[in-house]
Amino acid sequence: MDIGSIGVVGAGQMGNGIAHVMALAGYEVLLNDIDQNALDAAVARIDKNLERQVSRETISADEKAAAMARIGTTLELPALGGTDLVIEAATEREEIKHQIFDTLKPHLNPDTILTSNTSSISITRLASRTTNPERFMGFHFMNPVPVMQLVELIRGIATDEPTYQTCLGIVTKLGKTAASAEDFPAFIVNRILIPMINEACYTLYEGVGNVASIDNALKLGANHPMGPLELADFIGLDTCLAIMNVLHDGLADTKYRPCPLLTKYVEAGWLGRKVKRGFYDYRGDVPVPTR
Repeated sequence: MDIGSIGVVGAGQMGNGIAHVMALAGYEVLLNDIDQNALDAAVARIDKNLERQVSRETISADEKAAAMARIGTTLELPALGGTDLVIEAATEREEIKHQIFDTLKPHLNPDTILTSNTSSISITRLASRTTNPERFMGFHFMNPVPVMQLVELIRGIATDEPTYQTCLGIVTKLGKTAASAEDFPAFIVNRILIPMINEACYTLYEGVGNVASIDNALKLGANHPMGPLELADFIGLDTCLAIMNVLHDGLADTKYRPCPLLTKYVEAGWLGRKVKRGFYDYRGDVPVPTR
């Protein structure tokens, strides 16, 4: 199937990154959110990130202008029904995703492919809420989308081959690399990454090391570009907790039990960089560990 237009649900960190790369690759993009301020902030962020690429001479000023001209915004979710491909990039809560798919269902073109950027939730279960589960699959981008090269493609039990090949073709056009994952909780990347972050939380919780020592140990001892607690703040502690709960519920193994300290931080609203406080306090000029 030829894809010319793409609808993106959610103008947050992931949604604006997806809109950015799709517009730059030549697709017409319609970005949706329930908040006009979020849409305005997303467009401003895309403009800023594209300008950074211009300054680094990875794209031209004309390419930036053309990409920005391809991005439209809307507060009306049904408006995305006329696009060729919809990518849901809302919060990692299954009930929210169900509401989105239920709202979209009567407005989708018969041939529209519906996808989710979920990082952990069952694709088969999400597809069951749609009219055409054969044209539904997981389309999981990594954060930050313009920088990260990997995209996980996850087929549900009903996903057909044309849908998979269409999404694979888009990944190729973006200049990124696809990894095909089976529909198990958290797929490949987060099945490995988030339990590591959870274990770092336990290491902090049990007093084995403080925030700085844990992060420095992994950066200098394992050559990680970012420490696990710093990375948790970047991802969002609420997202990390949600994925751990999916793993714990879906695999019924105690090794995936979320760390109580991670839960406490989320309950306190200390969700990481997006609220300027998590395992680090970002309200000053330099991030400061909170424990």
